[in-house]
Amino acid sequence: MKTSDFNYHLPQESIAQTPAEPRDSSRLLVLHRENGKIEHRKFSDIGEYLKPNDLLVINQTRVIPARIYAKKETGGKVELLLLRKEDDLTWRALVGGKGLVSGKKIIIPTESDDSSHRDTTNAPKSGDFGVRAEILEVLEGAQRLIRFDEAIEPYFPQIGNVPLPPYIHAKLNDPERYQTVYAQEPGSAAAPTAGLHFTPRLLDELKAKGVKRAEVTLHVGLDTFAPVTEDDVEEHHIHTEWCQVTPGAASKINNAKQAGGRVVAVGTTSVRTLESASQRGATLPTSGATSLFILPGYEFKVVDIMITNFHLPKSTLVMLVSAFAEREMILNAYETAIREGYRFYSFGDAMIII
Repeated sequence: MKTSDFNYHLPQESIAQTPAEPRDSSRLLVLHRENGKIEHRKFSDIGEYLKPNDLLVINQTRVIPARIYAKKETGGKVELLLLRKEDDLTWRALVGGKGLVSGKKIIIPTESDDSSHRDTTNAPKSGDFGVRAEILEVLEGAQRLIRFDEAIEPYFPQIGNVPLPPYIHAKLNDPERYQTVYAQEPGSAAAPTAGLHFTPRLLDELKAKGVKRAEVTLHVGLDTFAPVTEDDVEEHHIHTEWCQVTPGAASKINNAKQAGGRVVAVGTTSVRTLESASQRGATLPTSGATSLFILPGYEFKVVDIMITNFHLPKSTLVMLVSAFAEREMILNAYETAIREGYRFYSFGDAMIII
């Protein structure tokens, strides 16, 4: 299987720069797997395709303000993008700045007057203010393992910035628009974007119709945006992400299946979580890292319907949706969406694959 098999041409103007307002006014492409039929609807119409006793599975992760501005002890500026928490004080991060080798100390200003953006060259070098950190290990590329001298999360409100995807260049006036309305568990470097289309009212309408709901958690890493660079798809080493299915959620999923309901996964992150938790014909409680790589030929064990956005060419996410429907069917749907003026990527429109 070649990576080029999952390529397509996307005009730059098709990349959404701002979110739809209201959230559920975005467009919805409906793809029927059995025959390839396509319908064009609004996301607010999604309830017409769901039935009583169907189970909507959402990813309740919350994007953390993971972009942080710091300085070296010598005054040089450093930019950190926290990728994954390894333990209470240690994070994997992307770093911007020179000379950031093992043992190098940095300071994260924590004053509330936006000192993270001002020139702190002449600030005290003893760490009288701010959180100190040390580079523990140089990882691949610009990634580093960093240990803070105290928990960094309490300082997020005053020092952190929400990291938008690299293809979004417009300023986001309201950071909450890059969060789902049900986001609860902090830990993601990127939003589970299929969930951005839901409003509280739409969720209430689905509940009133008899559609049930279960929450899972998968903390999304920035590797989700990375294209596959290997020519042979199977040579790609997919990124790991932390996910959790609680006993309560597992019970809801198993009960829905036994009652004849369909499991409706909101987003590829929910898909990856659900399929990672499936063993011996049932969904089991799970908590930990998943490296599940879903490619065409994969036999889905849990997910019956998928709600998802339109993904980057040659990405593992295009491969995942191509496993759920036929690759040719997905690429045809993408070509149709481009021709019909759909908006792509994180702030773009959605599709439901039935």
